[in-house]
Amino acid sequence: MSPAPHQAIAPQPHDMGPRGYSLPLSPSGSSAMLTPPPWHFSGDVIMVDYRVDPDAAARFLPPGLTPGADPGAAAAVFAVWQWCSDSGEELSDPSRSQFSEFLILLGCDHEGAVMARCPYAWVDQAVPLVRGWVQGMPKQYGAIHQTRHGLVGRAGSRRAEGSLFAGNLSVHGRRVAEAAVTLTGPAQEPPALHAVPLAHSLVAPAWTAPVEQPAPLAASEVTDVEFGDIWTGTAELEFFDALDEDFAGLRPVEVGAGHVFSYAETLKGGRALPLRGE
Repeated sequence: MSPAPHQAIAPQPHDMGPRGYSLPLSPSGSSAMLTPPPWHFSGDVIMVDYRVDPDAAARFLPPGLTPGADPGAAAAVFAVWQWCSDSGEELSDPSRSQFSEFLILLGCDHEGAVMARCPYAWVDQAVPLVRGWVQGMPKQYGAIHQTRHGLVGRAGSRRAEGSLFAGNLSVHGRRVAEAAVTLTGPAQEPPALHAVPLAHSLVAPAWTAPVEQPAPLAASEVTDVEFGDIWTGTAELEFFDALDEDFAGLRPVEVGAGHVFSYAETLKGGRALPLRGE
């Protein structure tokens, strides 16, 4: 089946020039790399709760965010996603609609509301990378692999007691992180840091003039959240000496439970998070 083209935007007068939700701009707007939200996501997740040095975590929080009631709470997340816009046209081309991701989450508060902060994230496709920057997520390019769920036979992992699920991240050919979860049983609730809003920084690097004020904070507006069966178990998590000392500061000082589940959401857009005093 041939991939469907981007949904065309209604023609506009020529004097408005080329347009689009993102670059590249074109006369109809259909050449834009990103379609406008909402964006729909369905995926399988391997997540490990862990603890990081509270002082190291605090240094990753911008003005407006505080460590909250549980300083040092963190999670490492591997996920494989399928996504589409409202039209669903991306689903006709799996090379366009699928990607893998690894990210770190840090527990934090914004004016008393429990949230999470993503200091690092990697994906293996260009569209989710650019889409992440629009949201304020610090996505970079990496190679992410994780155990597939639902395969039959001895090589397939199933959500059952004793099953093993693993993931690893490599950047520039160097191993950066790896995790493994051995399932022990079903869980009643989703992992804490996967059930709270994410707080991002909307950073636009200076090109024509310096920017000195703190980057605006924003949270993603998410609807249609759906969890599949959630399984939990014992976990292993390791970060390697492949990146800089800032990343190394988020190494686990204690590893908690691991979780395996399917997850879906619709990302509608963002909402501003005021800095204190605004």
